Amino acid sequence: MIEQDTLAKAVFDKMMEKDYCSQWMGIEPIILKEGHCKLKMKVKKDMLNGYGILHGGIAYTLADSAFAFASNSYGRIAVSINGSMIYSKSAVEDEILYAEAKALNLTHKTADFDVNVMNEAGEVYYHFRGTVYRKSKSVIDPITTMT
Repeated sequence: MIEQDTLAKAVFDKMMEKDYCSQWMGIEPIILKEGHCKLKMKVKKDMLNGYGILHGGIAYTLADSAFAFASNSYGRIAVSINGSMIYSKSAVEDEILYAEAKALNLTHKTADFDVNVMNEAGEVYYHFRGTVYRKSKSVIDPITTMT
C-alpha cells in the first residue's frame, strides 16, 4: 500500500505524465507525502555499465527522481540548482533499490533534500544531496486537486 497525501499524489501523477525517464526506469511510488518521497525500482540489464553494475548516471537519476517528486510535493514548481552524489556500493542486475528523499530545509525560495538509495535490507548504496529553487507557480491547478 502506498502512503500518500492528496496533494503529493496529485503532483506525482501530473509530473509522471511526461516523465518518460522515470517511466522507463519502472519506478513505483511507496511514499508520497509533503517533503517526503520513497520510490522503488528494479535494476534492469540495460541499466548496467561495462562492468556489469548499475551505471552511475542511472543511480543518480533514480535519486534525482525521488528528489524531484519530494521537492515538488508542496505544490510549487521546484527545479534543481545543485546536486551531488556519493557512490558507496554498486547495485547489480535484478536488485531492488529504494530511493527515499526527505526535506532538510525549506525556505520560500529554496529547499534542501537528502536522498538515500538503498537495497531491500536498508543498506545505503548511494547518498544524494540536492537544492532546488522554488518558483511561485503551482505544479497543478489547485482546483483540480480539490475535486
